[in-house]
Amino acid sequence: MFAPLSIPSPDEAWRVWNVPIGQWFHWIGVPESTVLGIHAYAICILIGIIAAIWITSHRLTKRGAEPGIVLDIALWAVPLGIIGGRIFHVLTHPNDYFGEGKAFWHVFAIWEGGLAIFGALILGAVGVWIGCRFAGIRFWSFADALVPGLLVAQAFGRLGNYFNHELFGQPTDLPWGLEIESTNSAFPIGLPDGTLFHPTFAYEIIWNLFGVVILLLIERNLRLRWGKMLGLYLIWYGVGRSWFETIRIDPSEVFLGIRTNVWAAFAAIIIGLVILIVQTRRHPGIEPGPWVPGREWPATSSGVESEETYSDSDDSGTGATHAPETAATSGSGS
Repeated sequence: MFAPLSIPSPDEAWRVWNVPIGQWFHWIGVPESTVLGIHAYAICILIGIIAAIWITSHRLTKRGAEPGIVLDIALWAVPLGIIGGRIFHVLTHPNDYFGEGKAFWHVFAIWEGGLAIFGALILGAVGVWIGCRFAGIRFWSFADALVPGLLVAQAFGRLGNYFNHELFGQPTDLPWGLEIESTNSAFPIGLPDGTLFHPTFAYEIIWNLFGVVILLLIERNLRLRWGKMLGLYLIWYGVGRSWFETIRIDPSEVFLGIRTNVWAAFAAIIIGLVILIVQTRRHPGIEPGPWVPGREWPATSSGVESEETYSDSDDSGTGATHAPETAATSGSGS
């Protein structure tokens, strides 16, 4: 018997929706028995991606970018992010995919769950860099604009884990414990039916959405630009993930007694601190807009008021140094 306030896992019927496409397209030769399985996890990931693109587009456009330019960058960032997320997950959970009785094709079955955010961040950042080079957008400008949408996308991804009945935490007596069926392959051996587990998916959803509010407030008050919002994101998420990961019971590679994802969370915190320190020293003034100099959108004036002389060598690759922007030559860039 579960506790009255415990969180029930979704019914298995919600995990996969079987669409009878054979009945709809039998007239073109598709067998009538053909069924297309649409996984709730995949839908959550897709909704998260769409939300991140919309939020980022809104933020970047307000700063002077061309409407729709985010899609050009997303064409590189999203596929590479998914590939990176899958690679990192497989490498940190090798026993789930390799060994006797394991079908190798499951390595590619991302609809079954298994996208690691740290891997997605690594290759996704490569995709953003490539996309920004083609689009003429500053990498740091895009990264800062992406942060709130990225946290929202991660929240939707954790909701997908909930539908998959996976990545739950240690047993708990808390009233909001998560109900997991004893037939679940991840259910610890020896525990009785009715055992509740920490709903780590919910903890991370709350942490991510709370982070959206906190980071936006900090950004508004301090007018963060030049990648400093990205630095704060890495610190925020790294701190939260380093704790959530310690109470998860799903198998993972361990190095020096610590799960690899905890090490990755520590690395995220350190990288975030480095970005904040380095970018604050390099760019103490106000970012003059999202465009690399010489690549501005014709319909938009240059960025915002600035009193600094800065170098765009890290964005444009030219190493050219530009004169300070003034209020007379700059538009709005909230």
